[in-house]
Amino acid sequence: MSPRRFLLLLLLLAAAAFRPSAALIRLGATSFLDAPARFGPQVTGDGICGSLRSADPANACAPIKSSSGKGPGMAFVLIARGNCSFEDKVLAAQEAGFDAAVVYDDEEKSSLYSMIGDSEDIHIPAVFVSKIAGETLKKFAKGEDGECCINSSMDETAGTVLVMSFVSLVVIISVLASFLFARNCRLLCHGVDNRPPYIKKHVVEKLPRSVYKAQCSSGNNFDEACAICLEDYDNGDMLRLLPCKHEFHMACIDPWLTKWGTFCPVCKLEVITSE
Repeated sequence: MSPRRFLLLLLLLAAAAFRPSAALIRLGATSFLDAPARFGPQVTGDGICGSLRSADPANACAPIKSSSGKGPGMAFVLIARGNCSFEDKVLAAQEAGFDAAVVYDDEEKSSLYSMIGDSEDIHIPAVFVSKIAGETLKKFAKGEDGECCINSSMDETAGTVLVMSFVSLVVIISVLASFLFARNCRLLCHGVDNRPPYIKKHVVEKLPRSVYKAQCSSGNNFDEACAICLEDYDNGDMLRLLPCKHEFHMACIDPWLTKWGTFCPVCKLEVITSE
């Protein structure tokens, strides 16, 4: 598995470990995902069921005119998001006598909000659903007893999920670290193997050498200049003779062979040695 895939899996697992707890809200045979509020009591056990009514005003930013009906069963109120805080909406539902508040989004979004507020004065549970879920609930809810159910959230399993996620994260990080360590070692070894070849200094020193003596002939001759530094040879210069019969200043060719290459700079013929 590539490092990118490992990293993606790591991020997904981390997101799953720290995402808000979720539950379901059901209306008849239809279910919608909801996000329980981070304030007020949580729905526990097998959940709660009751009638569902739309708030008036719809956003519940003012006292709700429609009451819970004071019937024998539980009553929930459906509230639109916007114009005031989640806490104000749930307080308005509570003051109107409802047993739970269902707040739906006013925008089309792929994720649900985890409603945050002060739970000191709030005594009823609240959940958040998507805009599509809210519009469907508003359209088909008839205010009948037991028609809408809010399931308990997955908070009771959050500890187990967190532990499993943590263990999985440790395993993935360990595997990823091992993979990167092995890859770096392989690249390092590969880089060492691919270094420019060179000849050891004591081997180079065994190649023939001579002292330059100027020829009597006149005129410029390419053989009378070092092909590396391009300087003419002077009497007494120490020259190194390669197997290909090309000569160079020892001060020029020796560093070339011991640091940069194993071939003649002129004809590119490999300098073959006994070692």
